[in-house]
Amino acid sequence: MIPKRLEFLTSADLPPAQLNEIFNKAGEELYLVGGSVRDAFLERPLEDFDFATSARPEVVAKLLEGWATTVYKVGEAFGTIAARKDGHTVEITTFRSEVYRDDSRKPVVTYSDNIETDLSRRDFTVNAVALSMTELEPIDPYGGLRDLAAMLLKTPLDPEVSFGDDPLRMLRLFRFQAMLDFAPEESAVAAVRKMAKRIISAERIRDELSKLLLAPAPGKALHMVVATGLADHFLPELPLLAMEQDPMHKHKDVLAHTFAVVDKASPDLVLRLAALLHDVGKPDTREYGPRGVTFHHHEVVGARLTRRRLKALRYPKDVVDDVSQLVFLHLRPHTLKLGWTDSAVRRYVRDAGDLLDRLNELVRCDVTTANLRRETAIQSRIDELEERILDLSAREELAKMRPPLDGNQIMTYLSIEPGPQVGVIMDILLEKRIDDGPYSAEEAYRIVREWAIGNGVPDPGVATP
Repeated sequence: MIPKRLEFLTSADLPPAQLNEIFNKAGEELYLVGGSVRDAFLERPLEDFDFATSARPEVVAKLLEGWATTVYKVGEAFGTIAARKDGHTVEITTFRSEVYRDDSRKPVVTYSDNIETDLSRRDFTVNAVALSMTELEPIDPYGGLRDLAAMLLKTPLDPEVSFGDDPLRMLRLFRFQAMLDFAPEESAVAAVRKMAKRIISAERIRDELSKLLLAPAPGKALHMVVATGLADHFLPELPLLAMEQDPMHKHKDVLAHTFAVVDKASPDLVLRLAALLHDVGKPDTREYGPRGVTFHHHEVVGARLTRRRLKALRYPKDVVDDVSQLVFLHLRPHTLKLGWTDSAVRRYVRDAGDLLDRLNELVRCDVTTANLRRETAIQSRIDELEERILDLSAREELAKMRPPLDGNQIMTYLSIEPGPQVGVIMDILLEKRIDDGPYSAEEAYRIVREWAIGNGVPDPGVATP
């Protein structure tokens, strides 16, 4: 019988009971499967439901159309129909076997006729447990419930077979390690080491990496991604960080530092990606001198490498831009050890823009030293910076920093057409706003007039408009 803590699944208000009745009437089998069963047994929040069925996709679509608010057929070619109703998302997949050809990046999907075969093709035993809503009993041919209790990640079949079916499961192994805090089985880890080069599909890698990074503490799993050689094939900049920051003084290696920064950062994708990549410019900029090792301009090199890698992983443009900018700016607060002038604060806020809070958090997380005095000094500098931002914001519109004139006013005053000259003048006016604070339109027109005279723009006007 179903465990008492799972009895909520029989509620007539939830999709499992509702769909079970619909599919039974149609003479089709329906099972709750995968993450839905795993999370139910773990008593994790459950809003979306995954099912497996004997019905073919076209039949599933027709059955759902009479029940759901919206039906999605995007995954029909792979045997999956999705739907939404009453705030719940359901995915129903026909019993199947899914295998990747060696010469193809797209899976060949064949259907099976029983739930046991379907479960054998799933990624891990903890996701290969089905729950019959008719008999209210779990179907567990591969010991998933045992592994769930042991907090162990292993594959239903030999790991090389499971990873051969879908190489992305190698990265998913570590994603679940991070998400569930389960331990990967040794044979699975060994298979990843052997098969790492088969990892494919930038978009699917991106999605798994993002989910891994949003886990409560991804550092340990990220270490495994590097240690197995998997990162070499989609994030090669990361393994290169396994170097001592200063071999002479045996400082913490950059890779271990990176994982520590990721774990300290809030589970925000842009922030976690920036934490993961903030030091990727160090290997290319490491130099040795009389005072030890240096990494001059590693933030500049790192921003460029970050942009290139995130583009290769098909991240959206706004994510690429934001993460690259955070990497570029993450050293800025450390360059002002003697205090924050008004102009320095304005420039920092202008450059950070909407990323200001994330940037401040990244800078704080970047402090992983065991030297309490050094950590206190750095955190105090960030405290001072944030206090100066609040103080200056109370006196100026710091978040909406702009000069007194806009481009149209400049073009009218100088009788010029849109072009590079307008941009040059606006930059000059903005620099004065950053350096000196708010100033009048009259002062701005004086600056424009002086620029025009000095650059051969004829008769910019006699009187200030």
